[in-house]
Amino acid sequence: MSREDLPGATGAIPSPNIWHHTSTYEVENRALDPHGRLWAAMTELAPWPGRDVLDLGCGTGFYLPRFAETSRTVTGIEPHPDLVTLARRRTKRLENVTVHNGIAQRLPLAPASVDVMHARWAYFFGPGSEPGLAELDRVMRRGGTAMVIDNDGSRSTFGAWFRRGYPNVPPPEEQERFWSMHGWTRVPVDMDWSFASRADLEAVVRIEFDPTTAQAILAEHEGTYVDYAVNLWWKRF
Repeated sequence: MSREDLPGATGAIPSPNIWHHTSTYEVENRALDPHGRLWAAMTELAPWPGRDVLDLGCGTGFYLPRFAETSRTVTGIEPHPDLVTLARRRTKRLENVTVHNGIAQRLPLAPASVDVMHARWAYFFGPGSEPGLAELDRVMRRGGTAMVIDNDGSRSTFGAWFRRGYPNVPPPEEQERFWSMHGWTRVPVDMDWSFASRADLEAVVRIEFDPTTAQAILAEHEGTYVDYAVNLWWKRF
């Protein structure tokens, strides 16, 4: 099986927010984790200075420069070719960063080549992600750490919105069973959304939810701040 770039990344599931509303998704990224709580939790679990980092589902490469500040190498993998182009443009002056067009189920990486894996709302949503987990088993080095960040629908204002907007997502207890069964541990993190303007918050809510749900959320919620909880799943290899 070839490990080269995959034109169009056949087999990827479209991500309706970042794939179709790239600029607004950048606004969302800037609003996330204003107090750095998620980054602090990640740093404690898997410090990356001098190590080889994989950002799986890197999108436009928003987080690649931050990892590149101290890591030995950073590899971004992204299925959408247009986002790959943006990520490469963003990191073109960073000599330790490489971005590939690829998918989690078929990584263009050598065995045992990754020390730290970061995936944030990308592919790993519990049941169904077993092929990607098998690829992690192949590419992670002994002693390496993989981290997956997803929404915690059991708490926070955003969690309530998430349950309303995505009723078909497996319930928290089912996700907990899945990850525990595969040897992962959950760290709950309160990280928050904090927007520069109400217009920014409204734009982001509209790309994250269907029109009816978005309209109801915006009618109920005032201001530019939203308390937001996530799960940080991690596994040592």
